[in-house]
Amino acid sequence: MDFKRVAAATLTIVFAIAVTPRSGFASDKSDVVAAVNRYLDNLDPNKDKQKIALAMCDSRVSIIDEFPPHEWHGPTACADWWKALNAYDEKNGITDGDAKLGTPWTTDVSGDRAYFVAPMTYTYKQHGKPVKESAAFTVALKRTQAGWRITAWAYSKQ
Repeated sequence: MDFKRVAAATLTIVFAIAVTPRSGFASDKSDVVAAVNRYLDNLDPNKDKQKIALAMCDSRVSIIDEFPPHEWHGPTACADWWKALNAYDEKNGITDGDAKLGTPWTTDVSGDRAYFVAPMTYTYKQHGKPVKESAAFTVALKRTQAGWRITAWAYSKQ
């Protein structure tokens, strides 16, 4: 065995790893956080904003949330969830809903997949009385040619 070749190859690999910029990794995480925020920021009665939010959903998206029917999946899941939320809110006297994400607990990127978890505070009025919920918002994403798309998300009230 030629130890000089092995040593040279090892040093080359170590050097390559040491000088490889890590900004791409940080950028991926920032892009994932931006995609989640873009989705949430555009969940709005305004149809133009809704189109932006719905375009963030992958065609095979799955959603789990606290109100019936509790799960939605497939190409229309995001739109179906939005309609169900509005119907649920109307039926239960819920108005002025506002969901705010906290600082992410986890943003993991592995190739073309990402996993995001952050605390969420959801405030609203129910029959005129203020309500505040704490939750975890968990999102799985896939990188596509159009950017990061949501493949699944879950709202877990605490």
